[in-house]
Formats: sequence, C-alpha cells, structure tokens
Amino acid sequence: MSDLIFSINAVLPIVLTVAVGYFIKRIGVISEDVAKSLNKLVFRVLLPVMLFNNIYKMKDISNVSFGYLIYVAAAVAVLFFISLLLSPLMTKERSRRAVLIQSAFRSNYALIGIPLAISLVGEGASGAASLLSAVSIPVFNIFAVVSLALFDPSGKRPSVKKVLLGIIKNPLIIGIFAGLLALGIRALFGALDISWRLYDITAIATPIDYLSRSATPLALIALGAQFNFKATAGAKREIIIGTLLRTLISPTVCIGIALLIGRFEAAHYAAFIGVFATPLAVSTVPMTQEMGSDSSLAGQLVITTTICSALSIFLFTYLLKLIGIF
Repeated sequence: MSDLIFSINAVLPIVLTVAVGYFIKRIGVISEDVAKSLNKLVFRVLLPVMLFNNIYKMKDISNVSFGYLIYVAAAVAVLFFISLLLSPLMTKERSRRAVLIQSAFRSNYALIGIPLAISLVGEGASGAASLLSAVSIPVFNIFAVVSLALFDPSGKRPSVKKVLLGIIKNPLIIGIFAGLLALGIRALFGALDISWRLYDITAIATPIDYLSRSATPLALIALGAQFNFKATAGAKREIIIGTLLRTLISPTVCIGIALLIGRFEAAHYAAFIGVFATPLAVSTVPMTQEMGSDSSLAGQLVITTTICSALSIFLFTYLLKLIGIF
C-alpha cells in the first residue's frame, strides 16, 4: 500500500494542477488568449530561469555520473531513426509523418519531466534532472527540425544556418547554458579561494528563486487551459499510434533497457521517467505549424498523450517502487 501511495503522491499533484488550468478556463477566469500569453511567459522567462537556478544550485558537478546523459542521448537517437524508418507504415499522409516521429522521441521534459523527477526523489534530483535538460532539449530540437525538414509538404529544406540559429535562440537552451556558465565561474572562484558567490546578493537570489518556483505551477495551469478535446477529423489511427508511442512503447523500451544495464541510481531513473514517459512537448505544435506539417494532429497528440501519460507515469513509478528503485 505504501508503494501505491508513493506513486499517487508523485503523479496526482501534476494531474490536478493541469485540471485546475482547464477548469478555470471553462468557468471564464482566463481566456484562451491569456492562456497562450501565459504559456509564452513560461517558456521564454520562467522555465529558463528555473533551469538556470537548478543547475547553479548543484553542489559539485564533478560528482555527477555522466553515463545517464549519454544513455538518454543514445536512446533518443535510436527512437528517432527507428520511427523514421517505420513512419511510412504509420501513416500514408506525408504531413503527419514528422509529427508521429516526434511522438516517439520528443517529450515534455522541461515542463513536466523535471518537476516529476524532483517529486519522485526530492530536491536531490533537481541537479541531475536539470543537467539532463542540457542534453535532452538540444537533441529533441535537432531531431524535430530534421524530421520536419525531411517530410516538409512544400519540399523546402531549411538551411543549416537556420536550424542552428533556431536551436541557439531556444530560451530553454539559453537558460541551461547560462546556468552551466555560472556554475563554471563558481567552480573557478572556488579554485582561486574566492568566497563570493552570485547568490550572496539577496536582491538577485530572491527574485530568481521567486521566478523559479512559479515556473512549474504556471506552466501546468497554462497547459490545462489550452486543452481542446475536439478530435482531429480523419486522424484517429495516427492519434492512437502517436499516443502509444509516447506513453507506452518508448518508455517501456528505454526504461526496460536501463534496468537491464543496471548501472543507474534512483535519481537517474526518476529522470528517465521524466524524459521517456511524459507527454509530447507543447512546443511541437508551433514548430510543426511554422514548418508546414500537420499542427492539428500535433495539438491533439499533446492532449491525448498528456491525459494517457497520467496513467502510464503512475504505472512506471509504481513498478520501479515495487522493485526497490525508489
């Protein structure tokens, strides 16, 4: 019973916060336009600050085991290439193939995965989970752009320069590398016996902490407020395939292989659930729309994978708790 309660306590707060977002939109507290503006605030300001804060607060990066970072990057790459090869079997519609490919490898790690990992293991997992974002988010974006370019309905191919600029300008990536830079400067000060630290200035540390703490609840509320349960016409097959890929097939394979390898810690498995079992990234929708793919399908998959992942995350959490990982 204690294992069951642990799993419920880890997942239910996230689900209920998303439900609050949907409810307050339904009763007219906020409009869809406000929800979109809130989402923009979260992705451009709050999440980057949270990632910066979590990384900078890591006590000692030299003690981090980088094997789990390599594993995630390799697993995402394998998921991409396998789904790329199988995409003609998943759908005949060229404009939908890139969306289904992304369903296989691209999760909502920054929005849901990091807070989920922290809720599973505690604040001790925040550094490992945030450091993983330095690998997962750039890899997600690179493969997303490649898949969209390969199946662009117009036949256009973005230049390498455009792809690189899109990755470099990503606010989440900026927040990650700003945190790594600040962490490096802190380590340098330590080596030089300089006692001063950035967070010694309360006027700087306090607003950063405020913004960091507000990122997760506001992000989940914005996600819930943007739910639209109208199904995409004629795409039921693709919705089912994409949902199964994101919430069942990918996490089962990747977490299962990690268990077989058996060289990871509890914080790493918490991060694996966050990166492999969470729903399709919300940012998939504007990216697919901008590059001419089926953004309606992408939006529907964000909704269905978010709903179904509540169950799948619970099951994976419960099973890992049963075998003694957590």
